[in-house]
Amino acid sequence: MPDNLKRLLAIMARLRAPVGGCPWDLEQTFHTIAPHTIEEAYEVAEAIERDDMASLEDELGDLLFQVVYHSQIAKERGAFDFDTVAGAISDKMVRRHPHVFGGDEERSAEAQTNRWEDHKARERQAKAEAEGRISSALDGVTVGLPALTRALKLQKRAARVGFDWAEPAPILDKLEEEIGELRAEISASYPVPERVMDELGDVLFVLVNLARRLAVDPEAALRHANTKFERRFRRIEALLADQGRKPADSTLTEMDALWDEAKREESTLDDL
Repeated sequence: MPDNLKRLLAIMARLRAPVGGCPWDLEQTFHTIAPHTIEEAYEVAEAIERDDMASLEDELGDLLFQVVYHSQIAKERGAFDFDTVAGAISDKMVRRHPHVFGGDEERSAEAQTNRWEDHKARERQAKAEAEGRISSALDGVTVGLPALTRALKLQKRAARVGFDWAEPAPILDKLEEEIGELRAEISASYPVPERVMDELGDVLFVLVNLARRLAVDPEAALRHANTKFERRFRRIEALLADQGRKPADSTLTEMDALWDEAKREESTLDDL
């Protein structure tokens, strides 16, 4: 094992040591650490989005520490440790890459994607049989994923067994139908919050399906929209500051006009 990895495992063990360890670290459990694990994964994605290699190196270290942390807690329970985690993922990668580690000569990316999915489907089937239940195409789609990502994965799984639209047009028709149902709930004399949420969820789910059909990652699209909104709103704040004002001192109409100005400025820069 590389020296730095040994050092990291030793540091984690020391932090969790009953005598002389860190009181905060000793209080942590799988459940309390899980949110930090998710946050670190997002920070890795953000560093990649910015193409910031220094930050990526740092954030990957933070994410690795999360794996070490969970492994240490499991080791204390006698469940598994870091070495068995590394061994299990190594075995899985070898098993799912027969074109690299076995006699399979088919090497195209498309073929390997299909075979990867076939391997995973067989593993899910075997797990379902071992648990005495019927296997589903949707088995293994983690509930804890961000909602947009999970919707995309559920739709991809359903599409693999033929439950899918072939073109964007009928998805757009479905979107209009769902928006109509949402309008009806909002326009009711006494809107029921649960029904409004249900219809809004349907609209979002169809939008994810449309993104998938257009080969657009919905998470990436929304991150892009977030960045654009932030950039333009900060420009509104700057333009107001030039006038000695803040957003709270302005009307929506005034800020909307400045929003349009920010858009025009971006359009002009794009044309340069």
